[in-house]
Parts: sequence; structure tokens; C-alpha cells
Amino acid sequence: HVQLVESGGGSVQPGGSLRLSCAVSGVDFSRNYFSWARQLPDKRTEWLASVDREGDDTTYRDSVKGRFTISRDNGQNTMYLRMNDLKPEDTGKYYCSHEWLSNIPPAWRPRGQGTQVTVS
Repeated sequence: HVQLVESGGGSVQPGGSLRLSCAVSGVDFSRNYFSWARQLPDKRTEWLASVDREGDDTTYRDSVKGRFTISRDNGQNTMYLRMNDLKPEDTGKYYCSHEWLSNIPPAWRPRGQGTQVTVS
């Protein structure tokens, strides 16, 4: 079964940067699309970004466009989210998902434990 392990979160000041990683096992990594989502302090979940199988096609939530970059390394079975110019409203728990998302369906649930990002 698929395992997604997020890491790389932490506490940063506004304007800071972090790079999140998602280590994937249990699926054929190169044949899957991947996405990042986050759960905000008020428990709302937001889709952030998605990447295609080759890493050539990406899409982003408007509020993170130009600041976040999603990427993947098919040789390492790992997906990344580079986050620059972080803002307090980016605070939340970040999750990866092995599918292409453009929003969060009501039934969506994270598979991994997530990684906490705090900007203050």
C-alpha cells in the first residue's frame, strides 16, 4: 500500500523559505501524479499545487503562485515543495497526495502524518 512521508517543515519568520519533501513508497512513483495540500489552523484544507508524471506540467493555487514551486525526482521517489517569501497565512500542516488535484474533494483525507509549517 502507498506510504507518503512528509518532512522539512519548521518555524520561520515572514519572508523565509522552506523546502518540504514527500518520500513515496508502495506505488510506481513515475506513473503517479502528485499534489500538495495543507490544513490551516481553522481546520480548513486547501489544495496548493500539483505536478504531472514527468514534472513538466504544474499548477498552483493563486495565493501561492510565484512563491511555491512543486517538483519531483523520479529517481528518488520523492516530491518537493519549495516555499519562498512565506507569510503568516501559510501556517498549517502540509500533506502530499498521490493524485492530481485542483481542489480538495469533501471525502479527501491525507495519507501521511504531514509536516507542520509555522510562520510568525
